[in-house]
Amino acid sequence: MHSNSSPKIKRTSVREEAYMILRDWIVQGILTPGQQLRDKELAEQLGVSRTPIREALLKLEDDGFVETKPSRSTIVSPIQFEGVLNIYSIVWTLEKLAMEQAFDFIEEKHLIEMEAINHEVKKAIDAGNQIVAVQKDDDFHSIYINLSTNDELKRILSGLKQKLIRIELFYFNQVSDVHLSVDEHDRIIQALRNGNSTMALNMIEKNWKESYIRIQAHSKRIKSGEDKYE
Repeated sequence: MHSNSSPKIKRTSVREEAYMILRDWIVQGILTPGQQLRDKELAEQLGVSRTPIREALLKLEDDGFVETKPSRSTIVSPIQFEGVLNIYSIVWTLEKLAMEQAFDFIEEKHLIEMEAINHEVKKAIDAGNQIVAVQKDDDFHSIYINLSTNDELKRILSGLKQKLIRIELFYFNQVSDVHLSVDEHDRIIQALRNGNSTMALNMIEKNWKESYIRIQAHSKRIKSGEDKYE
């Protein structure tokens, strides 16, 4: 782990800051699936007492990012493909709701911004920079989610997206056709430019569904042993 470059916590909400840092490390794979987490070690890394670390770990457990074993050891939750469809289906349903609420507020300047972000997604994918690619992908969807002005919807989606970002980063280098998300984004923009709300909603669902299908296909190949040489 990166003890020398670990960020030291300065803000007043120490528990929340510790939670955010640990969650980012789990999402980005710095803390790996199944890795044991020791509060003393983490406290030293972040320059805080053990109490906020323990509180952060409890919140991470509530969110499904860590697990406490019967022996009381805490580990990073394994990446399990089972149940992933549940998260994807909730995300595309809530994103479609956000789009319905945002549709009348989307202007050409927002479409230009979405095009620029999508270009950044493509650049990051081409460069093999998975963290930037996934973060820019999230930025793309955030344009219309923020325009929905539905704070509760944004809050729920934000939490769910972290779980999906973790899954997509985990599979990023192993899944073929990851570039297809750029084309799907283009179609969302095209539908919005044409004022076609039905098409925009359909493309949002297709975008998330295709991501799921790509990961599902890879997961099946692993189980059948087809990926030994990839």
